[in-house]
Amino acid sequence: MQYRYLDSPLGRLLLAGTNDCLSHIGLPDGKLRLQPAPDWRFDSEALASAATQLSEYFAGKRMQFALRMSPTGTSFQRAVLEALQTIPYGETRSYQQIARQIGRPKAVRAVGAANGRNPLPIVIPCHRVVGADGRLTGFGGGLKAKQLLLDVEAGLAQDAVRV
Repeated sequence: MQYRYLDSPLGRLLLAGTNDCLSHIGLPDGKLRLQPAPDWRFDSEALASAATQLSEYFAGKRMQFALRMSPTGTSFQRAVLEALQTIPYGETRSYQQIARQIGRPKAVRAVGAANGRNPLPIVIPCHRVVGADGRLTGFGGGLKAKQLLLDVEAGLAQDAVRV
């Protein structure tokens, strides 16, 4: 596994993957913080497309990612990750809406848990999931980071997030 870092408005992101296929994005804070494993190899040129596209996203110039990705998880977790990818840029969905979308309307808490284990935050937009009342709820990088990502998508943070 290769890894590199990317400076962002959230702080330093860790990008990791193999053969230009992104499998992890580590946020600087919270439970989605990630440290390289001992057998990972630093390569400042690895995952160049991911680094470029994330920079474009933070600059307000990219609304969709076109990356090779290999997220891991159970079949339920992968179903949640697939559902997250259908949430349009700048919009939000509730955990209940995602549970219904995957055909498991009573699995709201399990959807929240799968959302919290997303190995590719930002690219698979778990930050677009909010509580049923529209309030911000859990995010592995912290609620401040979640709000910043939503602000980027709403065009509210453009001056603050130039990269």
